[in-house]
Amino acid sequence: MKLHQYLLALLCPIMLLSSCKKSGDEITANTKSSFTIEFEHQVNGAALALNITNYKNAKGEDFKINIFKYYVSNIKLSKADGTTYLIPESYFLIDESKSPSKLVTISDVPTGDYTRIEYTIGVDYARNFAGAQTGVLDPIYGMFWTWNSGYIFVKLEGTSPQSTAANNAITFHIGGVIDPNNTLKTFSAEINAANPLRIRTDAKPNMHFIVNAASLFTGVSDVSFATLNYTMGGANSVIVANNYAKGLFRLDHIHN
Repeated sequence: MKLHQYLLALLCPIMLLSSCKKSGDEITANTKSSFTIEFEHQVNGAALALNITNYKNAKGEDFKINIFKYYVSNIKLSKADGTTYLIPESYFLIDESKSPSKLVTISDVPTGDYTRIEYTIGVDYARNFAGAQTGVLDPIYGMFWTWNSGYIFVKLEGTSPQSTAANNAITFHIGGVIDPNNTLKTFSAEINAANPLRIRTDAKPNMHFIVNAASLFTGVSDVSFATLNYTMGGANSVIVANNYAKGLFRLDHIHN
């Protein structure tokens, strides 16, 4: 075999291996990319359908949901080495009646492998006292108490035959940041290290969360609509917030 043929035989496998490697899989300094978060609304495993489907709470009481929306804010990602990235100005209003709101795009995230996500269910303390604001924090979306200068973190409205309110209504507007009626809650989820959230310049991963609306009514205290069917802040809102802190969100899977 001639020398040039011998060298070519040696180089070909190396070139082949090199061509198989995704250039975007390399993490380089100061590179950023994006990912999406998808929120799928359910009621104890069944798809949430507004105004149509009858569901049962933990007490066996029937109910329908007419409105279901909530704030997710201050999203923070963590790596296995403990470093974190807080996404600036991350305030999102998720509304079952507006399908596009259930798919959130997060941009300008430093590339890397993230193994934990954390976010606030609601709107942080400072923003509650900053007055009416713009974007998804605009009062036009019906999530701001003008009489109480604060945000509604989670809103669920519907009906139940067991409700003693007018028209059998159930009205749960959860908010408040002052003790003893502070309803701010934090959700966090560990991400399987074998399949972390892989932020790369050539890929846009998706995180898929299951959101269980029925968690408002069970978890710490089972709610009966016969005795608790209306709350707009206060002690009863704390009962509901303590419930959904335990089971509103579940990280289902990640598509990298």
